[in-house]
Amino acid sequence: MAEKNAGASNPKPEGSLYETAKVIIQAVLIALVVRTFFFQPFNIPSSSLVPTLLVGDYLFVSKFSYGYSSHSFPFSFVPISERVFGAEPERGDIAVFKLPRDNSTDYIKRVIGLPNDRIQMINGILHINDVAIKKAPVGKDQIGVGAGLTDEATYFQETLPNGVTYTIQELEKFGNKLGRNTDVYVVPPGHFFMMGDNRDNSLDSRDMSSQGVGYVPYENFVGRAEIIFFSINSDGAAWKIWEWPTSVRWSRIFSSIN
Repeated sequence: MAEKNAGASNPKPEGSLYETAKVIIQAVLIALVVRTFFFQPFNIPSSSLVPTLLVGDYLFVSKFSYGYSSHSFPFSFVPISERVFGAEPERGDIAVFKLPRDNSTDYIKRVIGLPNDRIQMINGILHINDVAIKKAPVGKDQIGVGAGLTDEATYFQETLPNGVTYTIQELEKFGNKLGRNTDVYVVPPGHFFMMGDNRDNSLDSRDMSSQGVGYVPYENFVGRAEIIFFSINSDGAAWKIWEWPTSVRWSRIFSSIN
């Protein structure tokens, strides 16, 4: 009588469905941990941060930059009442946050006002704590604004009190110029004032209505934008690999965000 092979009772060959499922589960768990605690990918759907970020940019946001709150987790399902391992956003950061009016929609803007700051726009010039921020013209360009229309964009270099410098855009004809002159905003404790670099086409903290952004609570911050890892023209599609030679903005890939 042949002797039975003790190791053959429950075979699990390398290429079995079991092994495949195990690898997939492990990969998903690793991706979930990385996304929750370290880096989360985002794509830019609107032009509110032009010229710094363009529609079709894909970027990584560091989750650990500001610590963790309930909004750091998918669907905000972890009930953290206070931010842990926190570090407050710095003036000039480009940050992703949950829109205060629904606490679920992801928005990305630049941090302009810190808690207790006085913010005002006067004739298109940003004022922080009653001091005008340096604004120097750096060029003009004709750009498309949709429906076959073009507009003249003027670019300015803005320098914040902490030395952070970036470029903003203003439009000649089709921009919403109401945001160029505002009342004084006094940022409440524990909140921040956010603005887009595309000053005439950005829904941001200048709009305090129920449909606007308003002041952003510290706990609503998700992370700081760090690097562009992929970029494709706004009329392209990332899944159309055969169009990449002409649709991908190769010069923007792996560029840092300032």
